[in-house]
Amino acid sequence: MLSSCGGGGSSGSQDMSIPPETDNDDLLNETCTDTSRSGLKRCDLKHDNLDRFYYVYTPSNLDSNESIPVLFAFHGYGSSAIRHLNYTNYFSIADSENFIVIYPQGATTATLSTHWNVGGWTSKSTIDDLDFVETIIGLIKDKIQIDETRIYSSGMSNGGYMGYHLACNLSNKFAAVASVTGSMTNDTYNDCNPTHPTPILQIHGLLDFVVPYDGNSGSKSIPDVIDYWVNYNSCSSDPETVIKYDDYSLVVYDTYTSCLNDVNVKLILHPEMGHDWPSLQSYNINASAEIWNFVSKFDMYGLIN
Repeated sequence: MLSSCGGGGSSGSQDMSIPPETDNDDLLNETCTDTSRSGLKRCDLKHDNLDRFYYVYTPSNLDSNESIPVLFAFHGYGSSAIRHLNYTNYFSIADSENFIVIYPQGATTATLSTHWNVGGWTSKSTIDDLDFVETIIGLIKDKIQIDETRIYSSGMSNGGYMGYHLACNLSNKFAAVASVTGSMTNDTYNDCNPTHPTPILQIHGLLDFVVPYDGNSGSKSIPDVIDYWVNYNSCSSDPETVIKYDDYSLVVYDTYTSCLNDVNVKLILHPEMGHDWPSLQSYNINASAEIWNFVSKFDMYGLIN
């Protein structure tokens, strides 16, 4: 499982060139640097005595008079923030929808490649990723007047596991979570303690043999994950089902409604998809657009009126 949790097929996994202009925050020991991509900065900091970094994308037309949500985008196991930002391509959506995107970089240990510490198969990790994410939120809100009721998590594979881990352990910060090919480890599932009804989106393929739909010793099954959040949110047990067909495949959309605070739990299931970040060209699913269209409907208090 650990060998191939990196994420969807993408190119451009190398770091971008970094010009010398910098913004320094000595108090928090953070340095943010422009990259070769307009609007994208790399921010380096010392966290828990480790060198950590994240990328933040801020649209050039960001309207500070409107709500400014934040979308976290977590890469998969063994992958990188740069690779993840290249294939998710949230930039055009952020430009039109007035939000910023944060791409944190996972850390390594002696036994684990770049990862997010979600217990289970990462239980030997000593990395405090929950505090790392909370620290990033604090740093971002010092720079930009974000809407703290609209912080969302998205992620691929291990990054999807991280979203559930945040929903269970840092739910006072996150309004909604979207997972692509991720799940919940037994540790996350058994110790889950959310503090508010939480909108959940899961995108998965029946041919995913890295994070199997039916689960394995390190992961809960996707039905178990959906059932947990349906029950926690007190949703209707019968989903509203839509099946979309094209010339090559079908996609099943199950949406659980009548939940507390009018949140939803949604499963997008592709019977022919493997361990991938889907696009319209590959599986007739635009994962990035599906994620934003889903999470943006909610804040910490539920459905936005």
